[in-house]
Order: sequence, then structure tokens, then C-alpha cells
Amino acid sequence: MNKAIVVGALAGTLSAGLAFAQTKTTVGHRPAKSTGPAGLPSNEEVPTKAMALGTVRVPRPVTADGQALQAGTYQVRLAGEALKPAVGETPNHEQWIEFLQGGKQKGKAVASIVPASDIHQVAKERAPAPGHARVDMLKGNEYVRVWINKGGTHYLIHLPVATS
Repeated sequence: MNKAIVVGALAGTLSAGLAFAQTKTTVGHRPAKSTGPAGLPSNEEVPTKAMALGTVRVPRPVTADGQALQAGTYQVRLAGEALKPAVGETPNHEQWIEFLQGGKQKGKAVASIVPASDIHQVAKERAPAPGHARVDMLKGNEYVRVWINKGGTHYLIHLPVATS
């Protein structure tokens, strides 16, 4: 059930961001290099193999795919497992990531993957620099967003704050 809520929240966030981007005229931004269905980025720009993404500090306990994930520092790794895309969605733009401590998986969640050429269509805030990550509290302190920029590809992970 929690997985469905998180995936639904991610899909809604991306859909709202794309709808906002389509209605706003932005000066100085280039259009996406190549697009797939519905103008979404092509699959060519998205990594699909397991790889390390970076290290982040999660500021408070959250839930990752129904698992409790305590506050702390984690290595984040792309698992190399894509979710089956819905009709009209570009394949591989939602993939599983893992949160590791001491080499052991402590939790996993779904990341929305956005190429650099399309991040301005999804995010209003300034993106972290390549090789850096950012962790933000969202929506009345109900969600933690982990945003990793690995080589210009953006990984957005939304985690609900754990309730006591």
C-alpha cells in the first residue's frame, strides 16, 4: 500500500511539474535534445545499470518502500531495476535505488530520473551541482526529497516522514 502511495505521489509530482512547465514560457532554456512519447526525454540519456550515486544525510526518520529508514548518513546506489512504465511513459525514468550503511541495504525506494536537458521542466528550485546532493523537507514537513545530480542526470527520491 505504501509503495502505491509513494509511486502515486512521484507520478503526481512529475505530472504537475511537466504541466507547469508546459504552461510557462521560460527565456534562455533550450528544448530537450531528444524526446520520447509525450515529449518526455528519450531513454538514451538515462543510466540503467547498478551504480553508486553518492552519499546523503537523511535528517529524520522516513519510510522507504514501507521500511523504516532512520535518520543518518547513507550511501545511495542505483539498483539497476527499472519499474514497468505506464502507457505513454518513457522506459527507465523510474528506477529502484538503495540506501546503504556499512555496505548493507537499509531501505529502497523509487527514484524519478530526469536528464539535465529536462530538469528545468520538473523542478522550480536550483539543482545541485553535478556530483552533489541536496535533501529538502517538503509539503508541510511530510516528505523528505533526496535530490542527487550524478553527471548531470538528476535522481529525485521522495520519502514520507515516519509517523511515531
